[in-house]
Amino acid sequence: MNGRQTIKQAVVPYHTILLVEDDIRLSALVVEYLQKNALKVETEFRGDTAVQRIIALQPDLVVLDLMLPGLDGFEVCKQVRSEYSGPILMLTAKDEDIDQVVGLEIGADDYVIKPAQPRLLLARIRALLRRSSTEVANKKTHQQQLDFGTLKIIHSSRSVLLHNDPIELTTIEFDLLWFLALHAGEVLSRDKISEALSGTEYDGLDRSIDIRISRLRKLLHDNSSKPKGIKTVRGKGYLFVAEGWSQSTPCRSGDD
Repeated sequence: MNGRQTIKQAVVPYHTILLVEDDIRLSALVVEYLQKNALKVETEFRGDTAVQRIIALQPDLVVLDLMLPGLDGFEVCKQVRSEYSGPILMLTAKDEDIDQVVGLEIGADDYVIKPAQPRLLLARIRALLRRSSTEVANKKTHQQQLDFGTLKIIHSSRSVLLHNDPIELTTIEFDLLWFLALHAGEVLSRDKISEALSGTEYDGLDRSIDIRISRLRKLLHDNSSKPKGIKTVRGKGYLFVAEGWSQSTPCRSGDD
């Protein structure tokens, strides 16, 4: 042995998919494949129970089979659309235009004909997630205030409140926090952060982003040893966690 060890780091999933499919064997295969590709997958096997599950879970995306016991996919889609705004990818075993047209007209965002190749299904899912993230970000960009429980970020006055106490930030610190918060739930690479804040590419050596993240954690009392609000995703970047500010923000000690 050469004394070296290769450590394979687990990829943490940041998108939740609800798969509504009554074929248990097929469902298991799809779940296994998607989870290997960094997606968290919940399952439901009946249409009549899927409606409340979708509304309660509010997943990032729903993969919805057309032929389901209890309630077909068309009816499920119609019933949830008023309370669920995420993308719906419909699975149909029928290569018929009418099914595809009806699905799109009642609120489905895309469809895949079964049996679908796993790579094709994954590609469609990723495309819908990208589009959905862009739409959410565009909507948030026009907001003047972002609320995360104990943390409020007010763009019009460029002010930040934590437990209703004002937090003094520099211009670049505010811009960084606003950008992270706009993309809550999304892992942001240093490349993306650098491009957004300064319009330049990250050179792989500059530590200014890391230093500013560390300072933000201090100012927002987010314990750097176990941060709950702004997390480091090793080898990937940073993640702003909306739920991290929902109740009590982490302790004021132990920050770097």
